Amino acid sequence: MGTAKWYVVHTQTGVEQRVKANLQTRAETAGIAHLIQRVMIPTEKVSEVKEGKKRISERKFFPGYILVQMELTDDSWYLVRNTPGISGFVGSGKTPLPLSEGEISDILTQQEEKKTKPKPKVEFEVGESVRVKEGAFANFNGTIEEINPNRGKLKVMVTIFGRSTPVELEYWQVEKV
Repeated sequence: MGTAKWYVVHTQTGVEQRVKANLQTRAETAGIAHLIQRVMIPTEKVSEVKEGKKRISERKFFPGYILVQMELTDDSWYLVRNTPGISGFVGSGKTPLPLSEGEISDILTQQEEKKTKPKPKVEFEVGESVRVKEGAFANFNGTIEEINPNRGKLKVMVTIFGRSTPVELEYWQVEKV
């Protein structure tokens, strides 16, 4: 069990979940499931506020890649390489290079944090120019003054009748210019 390492495997984008299931089933069938301990698709929770409702969805943070914790033997290498949807191991040369302990612990920590704290689907920055899409100030342009990600709201400085006025808007009411 001690020789299992994490490897990054390249897949076709959008089929990561199917490849993961396929790989685990094939390992079982081939009788080498003990060599392939974990297959992981790192995801993050993303929140989006639309029409006052907060929606949380999952987004992969390495689309087109899965992480496999496995003991590298000829059998396990062959099985992974020949699983439909997998185009190969990430690494140079013939032998796949495992992730270092530091790299995998960073990814696992990131994964845990991103599961508990959803981040906004659209990222805004203070000072960024936006156009108001909906509401009383539709079609006005403004500059973001404050961001409140927990509430999904922005304070935007909009010029109305020649005066700069702060307006509180929801993320979905504005778009980047």
